[in-house]
Amino acid sequence: MDTMNIALPESMKHFVQERVTEGGYSSVSEYVRDLIRADQKRKAEERIDALLLEGLDSGQPVPVTSEYWEEKKRKLTERLGKAIRPQ
Repeated sequence: MDTMNIALPESMKHFVQERVTEGGYSSVSEYVRDLIRADQKRKAEERIDALLLEGLDSGQPVPVTSEYWEEKKRKLTERLGKAIRPQ
């Protein structure tokens, strides 16, 4: 694992040390990794929200029934079969 050094003002350093102690983290590094994971999760959720909005704005709604899913599965299976057949 690579290391990374950061510079913090004294007030932020104390805040981080308090969060490590209060949050049950074993180290500052663990706390920072947790913050980064939370940010990555937020970013992924933003992407999902954007894709959902894009889908809502993509045209007329299609009723999704069991027949719809069966047809979708059939078409995908057929397309996959064509993609893996030897030439």
